[in-house]
Amino acid sequence: MAIVTCLVSCGGSRKEVYKDPEAPVKERVEDLLGRMTLEEKVGQMNQFVGLEHIKANSAVMIEEELKNNTANAFYPGITDKEVAAWTEQGLIGSFLHVLTIEEANYLQSLAMKSRLQIPIIFGIDAIHGNANAPGNTVYPTNINLACSFDTLMAYRIARETAKEMRAMNMHWTFNPNVEVARDARWGRVGETFGEDPYLVTRMGVQSVKGYQGSLDSKEDVLACIKHFVGGSEPINGTNGSPADLSERTLREVFFPPFEAGVKAGAMSLMTAHNELNGVPCHSNEWLMADVLRGEWNFPGFVVSDWMDIEHTHDLHATAENLKEAFYQSIMSGMDMHMHGIHWNEMVVELVKEGRIPESRIDESVRRILDIKFRLGLFEQPYADVEETMKIRLCGEHRATALEAARSGIVLLKNEGVLPLDPSKYKKIMVTGINADDQNILGDWSAPEKEENVTTILEGLRMIAPDTQFDFVDQGWDPRNMDPKKVDEAAAHAKNADLNIVVAGEYMMRFRWNDRTDGEDTDRSDLDLVGLQEELIEKVAASGKPTVLVLVNGRPLSVRWAAENLPAIVEAWAPGMQGGQAVAEILYGKVNPSAKLAITIPHSVGQLQMIYNHKPSQYFHPYVAGKPSTPLYPFGYGLSYTTYKYEDLNLDRKEIEKDGSVGVSVKVTNTGSRDGVEIVQLYIRDKFSCVTRPVKELKDFARVSLKAGESRVVNFKITPDKLAFYDIKMKKVVEPGEFIVMVGASSDDKDLLKETFTVK
Repeated sequence: MAIVTCLVSCGGSRKEVYKDPEAPVKERVEDLLGRMTLEEKVGQMNQFVGLEHIKANSAVMIEEELKNNTANAFYPGITDKEVAAWTEQGLIGSFLHVLTIEEANYLQSLAMKSRLQIPIIFGIDAIHGNANAPGNTVYPTNINLACSFDTLMAYRIARETAKEMRAMNMHWTFNPNVEVARDARWGRVGETFGEDPYLVTRMGVQSVKGYQGSLDSKEDVLACIKHFVGGSEPINGTNGSPADLSERTLREVFFPPFEAGVKAGAMSLMTAHNELNGVPCHSNEWLMADVLRGEWNFPGFVVSDWMDIEHTHDLHATAENLKEAFYQSIMSGMDMHMHGIHWNEMVVELVKEGRIPESRIDESVRRILDIKFRLGLFEQPYADVEETMKIRLCGEHRATALEAARSGIVLLKNEGVLPLDPSKYKKIMVTGINADDQNILGDWSAPEKEENVTTILEGLRMIAPDTQFDFVDQGWDPRNMDPKKVDEAAAHAKNADLNIVVAGEYMMRFRWNDRTDGEDTDRSDLDLVGLQEELIEKVAASGKPTVLVLVNGRPLSVRWAAENLPAIVEAWAPGMQGGQAVAEILYGKVNPSAKLAITIPHSVGQLQMIYNHKPSQYFHPYVAGKPSTPLYPFGYGLSYTTYKYEDLNLDRKEIEKDGSVGVSVKVTNTGSRDGVEIVQLYIRDKFSCVTRPVKELKDFARVSLKAGESRVVNFKITPDKLAFYDIKMKKVVEPGEFIVMVGASSDDKDLLKETFTVK
C-alpha cells in the first residue's frame, strides 16, 4: 500500500529562516514547521530500516515470499525502491540499520532532493562502540564497564563512540541501556550496567554526557535512554514478557536512572517492549505524559522500539487494529515510530478525521527537528569517506578499549595458581568454545577482520611467547559440541602443566538462531550450555591445575567449578582487545581490580537473587537445596594484592533532616603489588514506616594504592541518599537510626559499620 503524498507548497515565498545557520534553533524549527505539509510532518515521525538491510533480509526469504520483489522481512508489498522514492519526497525522517558511510550518504542525497531538504537522522545500536558496523572500535560490553565502577571510563567510551559514529554519518545511538537488571535469565543483562540503581545511574549519566557533549558539534551524537520501563524484571525472565511492579518499586529501583538521564540532558528515550501493570509501555500515558514530561520535564522525543506500537494490537490486544494502535500511542506521548509502512497513511487519516489534533503532531515534529538542527545536519548532511578512516579504529580508541577490558574483568576465585608463572607452567593446554573466537566481542557486534580482534588464545601467545600452548578446538557452538573433542581435551590435559578452559555463552548476532545469550535469547536455567560442564570436569580430572575463564553476558551458576577449580576469571565480553587483557590478568601483567555489578547465584532456583533485597526475602531458608546466599555477591572481586579496611569514622553522630554526614575510612594495600581497590559505601535505614532494603549502595571510589600504601577515603552522605518514599508515597528523610557500611563488597563480612541518627 503506497503512502499518501501531498506536495503542496507552503509559504514558499517567505524568507527561508530555517536554512540560516545563524538564526536561533527555535526560530528555524518554527519556520520549517510552518512550511511543512501534514504528510511531511508525519513522515518525520517515522523511521525505516536501511535499503541494504531490506535487501539483505529479503535475500534470505524463501522464494514464495520474494515474488514481485517484495521485502516481506519487513514491508510486505513494498520494495526498497519505493522506500527510496519516499525518502526523495521527504516522507521519511529517520533510518536505522544503515551500516556504511556510503549508504548513509546515499540516503542523505535522496533526502536532499526533497522539497524542503530535511536531512535524515540515522540511528544505530552503538551499545559498546559502534560495533554493529564493522571496522569500528569494539569496547567491552556495558556489564564489563559497570564492573570497573569507572564512571570516567563510561564517559570516555561514549565520547569516542560518538566520534566514530559521526565519522560514518550516524547521529543517534540507542544507548545507554539504564534498565536495572534483576533477573539473570533475561538475555540482555550484558547490555545493562547491572542490578544496582545507584551504579546504573552513575554509569548512565556519564554515558549520556559522553555521547551528547553539547549537542552542537560534528563530534556529538544523540543519546537514547532505554527501555522505559520494567523490561529487566520480566515475570518469566523472557524479553518483552509482562512486568508487574508496584509504584514503590518503580520509583525506588527503576525510575532513578531514567530521571537522572533526563536531568543529564538525554534528548531521546525509548519505551519498553513489555506491558507494565497491564498497560503496554508504548501506549502508557502515565509513563510518557505524566511521569516523563509532567514530573521530569523531559524536553526531548520518545521513540518506539522495534514494531512495538504494532504489538499493542497483535500481541497485547489493547488496540483493535493498527490505526487504533497508532492513535493510542501518539496520544499517550509517542513521538517517533520504529518502523513500518502503514504509519504515514494511517496517522494522516487520524488527523484528517479529527481524532488527533495537528497541534499534537507539531509537538513531536518540533522535538525531532530541534535535534536535527542542533546536530548541524542541515549544514552538514554528509560525512567525508576519506576522513572517516582517520577516526575509526584509531590507536587512541583501541588503547581505551584495552584499558577498559583490563578494568572490567573480575577475578572470582584464586587459590594461589594465578598469576601464572611461565617458568613453572611451560606447557599449557587451552580449550573451550570461547578460547579462539570473536565471540569475545559480545552482543551487538558484527564480525570483524581477524587482524582487528585479539582472541584469548592469541592473547596468551602474545603475553607468554615462550610457553607451549596446546590448543584443542571445541568449535564455537556450545549446543553442538563434539564428545570426541571433549575427550581429546581431557587426554591432552594429562600431558600439560596447567589447563585453561574458556567457556560461557555464544552471543554473535550474525548467527542469530545459534546464540545462547543476548537480545531475545533468554534462559530457563543458568548452567553452562551443552558439554561445557563435562569438558571442565574431565579436564580437571587430569589432576593438573585448571583455570576457568568465562565469556558471557549474564551471570552463570558455575557451582562445580567454584567448588573444585583453583581459579575462575569472569571476563564477560571484553571486546576486540579482550584477549590481550585476559592474558595480561592471567599472567599478572595487570592486577585485576573489577567488582561484580550483578550477583551470581548458585542456581536459577534462587532467583530473584539481589544484594539490596528486603529483610524478609530470605527469612525462611531453602530446603534440600543451595543456601540463601549467592555464589558470588554484588561488589565482589579479588586482586593479586590484599587490602585492609580500618578506622571507619563519621564526622557527626546526629543530624537534622537536611544535614549531611562525612564518612572516612582508612584503606591499606597490605600486599606486595600495586593495585586499585573499589571502596563501596552502603546505607541501611534501621527502622522505617515501610520496609527498606537490607543495604543500598550510595557511593563508591576507585582508589589506586601502591604496595604498603595507606589512604583515607572520604565520602559525604547527603539527604538525597537517605530519602525514600513513605507510606503515602511522598519522598522524605525519616527520623531514626541509619547504619553506614563501608568495605570491599556487599557481603556483611567485608563491611565495617557505624551508625548515626537523623533527628
